[in-house]
Amino acid sequence: MEQIQWMFSIIPDAILNWVYWAIIAVGITGMFAGWFSKFIPVYGKYIGFIKPIGIVLVVLGVWLRGGYDTEMRWRDKVEEAQAQVAKAEAASKDANAKLEDERNKKAKVRTQYITTVKERIVKDTQIIDAECKVAPEAIKDLNDAATNPVKKEVTK
Repeated sequence: MEQIQWMFSIIPDAILNWVYWAIIAVGITGMFAGWFSKFIPVYGKYIGFIKPIGIVLVVLGVWLRGGYDTEMRWRDKVEEAQAQVAKAEAASKDANAKLEDERNKKAKVRTQYITTVKERIVKDTQIIDAECKVAPEAIKDLNDAATNPVKKEVTK
């Protein structure tokens, strides 16, 4: 059955649409011809063939048309889903860029803070070593070195 569906997928949609409507039209015409052929003597002997063939063609055409409409709806849903995926991918790229910027900003703050604390420790070294006791500046410097600069920046 997949081979038949694959072969139908090769045929352009507009042609399939016309073919299905043509099958329905021929079937309806055959049904009416079967019902009215009893009034026309020449066609009266074909009434046994025309009416069932017309009914079969109408049923076949409506069935094929239903499959065609279902396929078109699924294609529309797929296109809609692809559009949503593309939109989500664009939003994701924007969010990733913002996240990367925030990361870089926090890394820069950490680097600057660590550099500043190191410079203060070097500057306060003589005060710390002067009397061999722990100076308040040393405690402050060491506490500052142990804190997270990003959280400190947020709380300010």
